[in-house]
Amino acid sequence: MERAGAYGFSGAMSGAFLLSCLLFAAVSRRQRGPYMDEVFHVPQAQAYCHGRFLQWDPMITTLPGLYLLSVGVVKPAAWLLGWTGSVVCSVGMLRFINLLFSAGNFYLLYLLLFKIHQKNKAVSGFQRILSALTLAVFPTLYFFTFLYYTDPGSVFFTLFSYLMCLYGNHKTSALLGFCGFMFRQTNIVWTVFCAGNVVAEKLNEAWKIELQKKKDEKISSRKGSFSDLTRILQFLFEYLLSPKNLVTLTALTWPYIILVFLFFVFVFVNGGIVVGDRSSHEACLHFPQLFYFLSFTVLFSFPHLLTPAKIRKFLLSLRRHPVQYSLIAVISLFLIWKFTYVHKYLLADNRHYTFYVWRKVFQRHELVKYLLVPFYIFAGWSFADTLKSKSIFWILMYFVCLLAVTVPQKLLEFRYFILPFLIYRLNIPFLSLYRQLLELAFYILVNAVTFYLFLNRTFQWENSDEVQRFMW
Repeated sequence: MERAGAYGFSGAMSGAFLLSCLLFAAVSRRQRGPYMDEVFHVPQAQAYCHGRFLQWDPMITTLPGLYLLSVGVVKPAAWLLGWTGSVVCSVGMLRFINLLFSAGNFYLLYLLLFKIHQKNKAVSGFQRILSALTLAVFPTLYFFTFLYYTDPGSVFFTLFSYLMCLYGNHKTSALLGFCGFMFRQTNIVWTVFCAGNVVAEKLNEAWKIELQKKKDEKISSRKGSFSDLTRILQFLFEYLLSPKNLVTLTALTWPYIILVFLFFVFVFVNGGIVVGDRSSHEACLHFPQLFYFLSFTVLFSFPHLLTPAKIRKFLLSLRRHPVQYSLIAVISLFLIWKFTYVHKYLLADNRHYTFYVWRKVFQRHELVKYLLVPFYIFAGWSFADTLKSKSIFWILMYFVCLLAVTVPQKLLEFRYFILPFLIYRLNIPFLSLYRQLLELAFYILVNAVTFYLFLNRTFQWENSDEVQRFMW
């Protein structure tokens, strides 16, 4: 079975890579020059290719990890293969770096699924391969495989860091986390997430011991009552106040602590988290971003979250706890009222899908954003319900990281949801084979429509001769 699984995975990965190469050729043929953010990334990488490491485009907001790695791959390859002239560090050559990252992400997703769900013997090797393939072609991530953006590399190093963390190689994990940070500064949140995995594991062990001492109270770390949550928070507070426990946790997580410390040094020296153009990337408390993320997740995980059984279970929970849900609704309405921000890019750039989502849904009427609250509550409940197999400490840690990576963003941008979505999706239980195939078919359909629009439905702005294309 192991050999059959290896052959199956090799076949799936090879087939996916071949199809990606064909699609890559089509994209490169139709869009030869830099497009959208590539007009900043490509010249910057080419400057590095020519040894001009002090040259920097102030419009770029991320650190130079993508450009440094690109030069480190392309220049030796060019020397070995005898390439010279404009082909070295051309647009196509730089984009191909992300195609390699995409293959690496496929492999990492498979390894992570295997590690996270290794105790679940009911899951077949075919299901793991199918799930890895599905996540590898996740539409928002897969699209940027074919452009010179930071997303595929950012995901690669973050997933690699997470994998090493799960295997207990924390120094390697922190080093890979640093590489992810060099691609996108907000990836420091996932370094904290890796450290949180270690802390959550120790907390869960201590909590189980606590439960053994109080068997008669029948406290469960997976119950959802307010009383249980209060007890868990009290235990958490007491555990983290113990100097002995703090020393133990520090000894386990010191590589991550060093990296987080270096991040704060960077923020202090740089005067903020953004490297270049800060006027368009201001941090704020944009709490509705969490609601947008939950809606995004329901859409792309509908076989998991939007099922008749889930809806019935939610309605039953709603009937049992009307006061709690009413309070959540009131808080949600208040957060939408006071903390909704609309970025200028969202209103001005009609090349992005978010422009049409905002115009067709949220701008139809002022009340629409409030009328969506019941759906947000269902999405949040269903989202949390699929994570009930995880410990309460892991869930708390994940939600803290989710808030940290989404709420400060003023711009509604689906690319910002890629990593929190993948981390969530990796950790929820496997579906039946039928639902897995449905999810994969949906992703393939979305990708087909996206690439058709990008390649064939071009348009032009009145004040520009350049060809414009629809994209995520």
